[in-house]
Amino acid sequence: MWFPFWRSRDRFSLEELRYLTDQLQKVQIVNQVNKDFVIEALRSIAELLTYGDQHDSAFFEFFMEKQVMGEFVRILKVSRTVTVSLQLLQTMSIMIQNLKNEHAIYYMFSNEHINYLITYSFDFRNEELLSYYISFLRATSGKLNKNTISLLVKTQNEEVVSFPLYTEAIRFAFHEENMVRTAVRALTLNVYHVGDESVNRYITSAPHADYFSNLISFFGKQCNGLNKLVSQSLKNPSPDSTSIILAAVDEIEDNLYYFSDIISAGIPDVGKLITDHMLQLLILPLLLPSLRINAVDENGIGAVTCLYLLCCILRIVKIKDLSNMIAAALFCSPEAYIQNFETKQNGYMPGHDFVGERQQQDNNCQTEVDTEDAIKKNNFSCSDLTLREALLSYITSGDDVHVLGSLSVLATLLQTKELDESMLDALGILPQRKQHKKLLLEALVGEVSGEEQLFSSESNMLRDGIDSELDGYLLKMKEQYGVLHSSLNLGTSPRVNRQQVLDALVSLFCRSNISAETLWDGGWLLRQLLPYSEAEFNSHHLKLLKDSYKNCTSGLLKEIRGAWSDLIMTVICNEWKKCKRVIEASSPQKEPKCILMPSQKSSFEDNIPGESSFSAGERLCELVKVFVLLLQLQIFSLGRALPDQPPIYPPFDVPENSRARNAGVDISGPKPGTELKIVDAVPCRIAFEKGRERHFFFLAISMGTSGWVVLAEETPLKQQFGIVRVAAPLAGSNPRIDEKHTRWLHMRIRPSILPFMDPATSVKVKTKALLDGRWTLAFRDEESCKSACSMILDELNRQSNELERRLRPLIDLERALDSLDIFPVSSEASSSSIKASNSW
Repeated sequence: MWFPFWRSRDRFSLEELRYLTDQLQKVQIVNQVNKDFVIEALRSIAELLTYGDQHDSAFFEFFMEKQVMGEFVRILKVSRTVTVSLQLLQTMSIMIQNLKNEHAIYYMFSNEHINYLITYSFDFRNEELLSYYISFLRATSGKLNKNTISLLVKTQNEEVVSFPLYTEAIRFAFHEENMVRTAVRALTLNVYHVGDESVNRYITSAPHADYFSNLISFFGKQCNGLNKLVSQSLKNPSPDSTSIILAAVDEIEDNLYYFSDIISAGIPDVGKLITDHMLQLLILPLLLPSLRINAVDENGIGAVTCLYLLCCILRIVKIKDLSNMIAAALFCSPEAYIQNFETKQNGYMPGHDFVGERQQQDNNCQTEVDTEDAIKKNNFSCSDLTLREALLSYITSGDDVHVLGSLSVLATLLQTKELDESMLDALGILPQRKQHKKLLLEALVGEVSGEEQLFSSESNMLRDGIDSELDGYLLKMKEQYGVLHSSLNLGTSPRVNRQQVLDALVSLFCRSNISAETLWDGGWLLRQLLPYSEAEFNSHHLKLLKDSYKNCTSGLLKEIRGAWSDLIMTVICNEWKKCKRVIEASSPQKEPKCILMPSQKSSFEDNIPGESSFSAGERLCELVKVFVLLLQLQIFSLGRALPDQPPIYPPFDVPENSRARNAGVDISGPKPGTELKIVDAVPCRIAFEKGRERHFFFLAISMGTSGWVVLAEETPLKQQFGIVRVAAPLAGSNPRIDEKHTRWLHMRIRPSILPFMDPATSVKVKTKALLDGRWTLAFRDEESCKSACSMILDELNRQSNELERRLRPLIDLERALDSLDIFPVSSEASSSSIKASNSW
């Protein structure tokens, strides 16, 4: 019966389309016998219409004349096989996606055929069928505009009463398959961005508006899931923890970017719905209470996860009211939210099932706040602390993760463009330049108060403006969400709040148990608040910073005679440039997700016998980072501009009577295979392989801040000359004469590289490559052994003395500041100074 279908015809011809249509119209039922023909016919018709759309309008005219869309619907009705349904959906998707002619699209969407296919009862237990169906819906949404959307909705009294494409799609908005969820989100965005007011009213009316509360509920469950992963990682870290957390973070941020894309459609009621649900279902009952000090709630979200989520919400979801409500909420005690939302009935908020039941906070909780901090002076208890003060408390007394999280929240608030400047001023984090800009504008337009404050040492923003903004948002929280703020002292001057922030940051720089990277983030925030003036540093601040700088200097002095003394100059120069770049950057160096995966920091432990070069080098880099930051803060606190290079003395010429000169070593140092004089060398024996002892001449030499221990073989034809076979760093050699064998000299030979100077370098990867060697040199007599040991100590002393001389401006604060004038920085001078320090 179907044999003629296979006859030879021009594949892309109107005759072929006519034949396929005629044969399709003859089909009364689709079964196992004819399904293959029907499937091929549907596929071929889609292909022919796509071809015709680009080459010959007669194809689609025939398609309309024969009402082939009606035939598609009829075939679906008489079909008994899922494969035909699959092909029909695919055919529709291909046609809708590829047809460019607006008249053709308009025809496709008319006559209710598309809506029939959308509402048809497919068996979605078949995953492939669901995939094709969602693709069909997404393709349809891609052709929506203000003209075509009217063909897919039903109206009554000029109001939309039915929109199957939208309502059927959002049924799958929270499907377990990510590809399905992504397609549905793309479809909804296509609908929102059409800008049809009647459709907008439809999607924001009940019950369709529940979609937005369900979105927030779904997002809340993902937040809880992320929190569990973070908690498990802290308790039982594993190699896969980071990748698992990052995958969860990607989903969290994808959701927030979806909210942002919805907002960008510019539908006012949608923005209000998202703001309301975000606050009511997530931020006020779940996130903000988690910020309280010593919070213990197994059903809640941990403070670390909470800090990250607040950063992401502020950074990604660009809603003015939402940003300002979050900022205003920080002026309330967390108990205000806990007590309020614990009294809500379970059915009060749609989708609030993801918010766990909360237990009453322990009334006896205590905080450990630095004694130098203003928060401690105010004698706050846990219940007294506002959320803003809790953030500052984390900075002054929290661990590294909480400090980083709190700094990230403050930095994010500072960079949130949707946040009113008056709110930033109330928080105490309005940058000084913005304060002066506002006061200058007020002075220019003749406002007396602005002029007085601009030229006053007690300059701050107008109280009236701040109170009105803050009071307005706090009133909204009370009226809309029942959050009380009776304990809030709104009369407090922003200058007091600003002073609290500065107190907390200065206190942070005095802490020795916080990683340098986190301290740098604190330095960035300080520079944002005070970009060019030292006026807001009081004498107490300056004393704390100076004392902290002196303590760090003591640690650096120990490193001058440590295992990596030859690279101290290089590390300081490198870290100086990095630190300056970080604290003067326009944004923080780390993304909020770093809060969830803090890098391992080294401890400032003293040098201990037997310590590995790896640990010593790690400690040195960490110490130098802190030292450089504190020195730059000293310069900055006194209103001085930071030079591009650290103020250090230039190198001295190598003395004529030095061992390096006597050996004929040039500035590049002894290289294996090069020739040198061995007039000061001591003969010795060493076995690098078991049973294979070799004879060498041993020599220790230093040039400036660099030094080497050298093993050379005497040249047979040239007396008093030798060929360098082995050269190793002098620093860290720790020479020791064997107690039982006084002709043996033991030395530690550390690697010549420092792999953790770049923060991106994986320490774990480099650990195996950074192993210490051990030399045991045998000399012909006891005197020779002592002479070799004395030579090493003498050169180490020369090397350390030169290093101390060159670093003297940095070690002595007054000299450091004076040297900024002694050594005016220029690009050429900086370049030559670095080259010399790296070489010598």
